[in-house]
Amino acid sequence: MALGAQRSDVLRLVISSALKMAAVGLAIGLGIAGLLARALSAVLFGVVQVDASVFLMLTAVLATVAVAAAYVPARWATNVNPVQALRYE
Repeated sequence: MALGAQRSDVLRLVISSALKMAAVGLAIGLGIAGLLARALSAVLFGVVQVDASVFLMLTAVLATVAVAAAYVPARWATNVNPVQALRYE
């Protein structure tokens, strides 16, 4: 903001970088969970191979948590006084 960025630009930057990391983590987690579900269904009786509704619901819950976790620091970043931040550095 000290170099001319608007509050919305800072908010978008912080949230987008956090959501990119969350998306990579969700993709990797879904892949590993799918493989483990298949492995467990071969070993355990009564375990469904891949239950898409559970995977989608948990992905939505984790994505919502990631958005909330990214929004709070992003709001704090927009409330920082640029002059004080430059003096601190």
